[in-house]
Amino acid sequence: MDTLNKQRALAAPRSTAPVSWPTAELFNLPEKVLQFGTGVLLRGLPDFMIDEANRQGVFKGRVVVVKSTDGGDATAFERQDGLYTVCIRGVEDGQPVEENVVSSSISRVLSAKSQWAEVLDFAASPELQVVISNTTEVGIQLVNEDIHLTPPSSFPGKLLAVLYARFEAFKGDASRGLVIVPTELIPDNGRKLEAIVLELAHRNDLGSAFIDWLESANSFCNTLVDRIVPGRPEPALYAQLQEELGYQDDLLTISEAYALWAIEGDEKVREVLSFHTVAKGVVIRPDITLFRELKLRLLNGTHTLSYALAHLVGCTTVRESLENEDLARFVHNLMLADLLPGIPYQVDEKVGQRFGMQVLDRFRNPYLEHRWLAIAMQGTAKMQMRNVPTLLHYYQTHQAVPHYMALGFAAYLLFMRNTATGPSTGQGEANGEPYTIQDDRAGYFADLWTKFSPEELTNAALRNTALWGHDLTRLPGFAEKVTHYLNQLLDEGASATLAAFFTKKAALAS
Repeated sequence: MDTLNKQRALAAPRSTAPVSWPTAELFNLPEKVLQFGTGVLLRGLPDFMIDEANRQGVFKGRVVVVKSTDGGDATAFERQDGLYTVCIRGVEDGQPVEENVVSSSISRVLSAKSQWAEVLDFAASPELQVVISNTTEVGIQLVNEDIHLTPPSSFPGKLLAVLYARFEAFKGDASRGLVIVPTELIPDNGRKLEAIVLELAHRNDLGSAFIDWLESANSFCNTLVDRIVPGRPEPALYAQLQEELGYQDDLLTISEAYALWAIEGDEKVREVLSFHTVAKGVVIRPDITLFRELKLRLLNGTHTLSYALAHLVGCTTVRESLENEDLARFVHNLMLADLLPGIPYQVDEKVGQRFGMQVLDRFRNPYLEHRWLAIAMQGTAKMQMRNVPTLLHYYQTHQAVPHYMALGFAAYLLFMRNTATGPSTGQGEANGEPYTIQDDRAGYFADLWTKFSPEELTNAALRNTALWGHDLTRLPGFAEKVTHYLNQLLDEGASATLAAFFTKKAALAS
């Protein structure tokens, strides 16, 4: 508190930007959440939303964070009384958003390596209700280990140790179970984490009474998080923000305005996670498939079918592409004319259109430099997962070629023309500039481009069921249209092809 008051007093006369500071009462709230991970996504989404609810007198709980290693941002939290600034920058409904919030939701940060006993002590707290995690996608994996180690090596092992300590402290009281909310970006993250924890409990012979309590008293929730939180901005922007705020923050985090935290849960989960009633972007439903499909097919799917064409045109970032009139039209129409009708899940058109317009606002965010080459990493696998189901469903419902998808696919094939430099890497060239391809199928496409004509290459790639799980040449007219666009890209270039694409569309419409 002393550091907070000093920092606030020093900042006030120097600040040129409004800052929302926490009130003193927020520091006296009980610790209700155990969080595994200190990453920027957690600070910019769950922790931020808990802080938002606390300020409105809802949830009324703080977060104890477990860090896997000593040092780093743990010492920064100690220096800053657990405080950090979230600078929200983005676009909503076409209007710019700028907001600065000093979050006070985190009460302390514990090192798993050196303070594991304190973590287990907190596991026995009667105030504890919720576990949140983000240990990256590889964090939710089964490691055959003794959970009595100090600490266990894996996140599921650590979680199991916490739950077992709680079971023993409260003698199996069913009312002392926890709501467990993983935010790792894998499908069915809660269900998968629960299966691993149960398997570990059996392997550690923790007894039938504990296993019954584990299954019946605790709620493992599937979730979806969606917010771009790049973290500390690049040096120039960081210096600018520090000057505007009037104080130094070693944990300053920049975030887009859009936020979604979709949680699969019942009434018990809704009651415990009461912050959902006031925190913008939190949704608790019995089934969150709709949110997953919208994000996967419209946001991620648009990225995957746009990166090649945008790069070939000469745009390096998503925002830059939305400033190019033809690319902006392509991205908009790809998403809403082809991908939205092709989602293999029942979606109300108005809901889909609204989500799509939010995505376009996010793509235009001037504070985010989302590079197409980063999006292109493992693009073949992403195409299979994100776009092939949409393509197949579009054909089932429309019996016609989705032209925007066909052009995007043709650009992808041209983007994958490369000289292989390793098993999963290659070098391509566009507009006289080399670029690196990072894709497990780089070698496969390098070989195709040396052997076949564009038409032969298109047919060979599309019929490869190992790539797509389906023979895409069986979709009437698709291979022919992809071949047409690929030849046009080769003969005329990406910008001219895109311009001609919309000229033809306009002519057909008239």
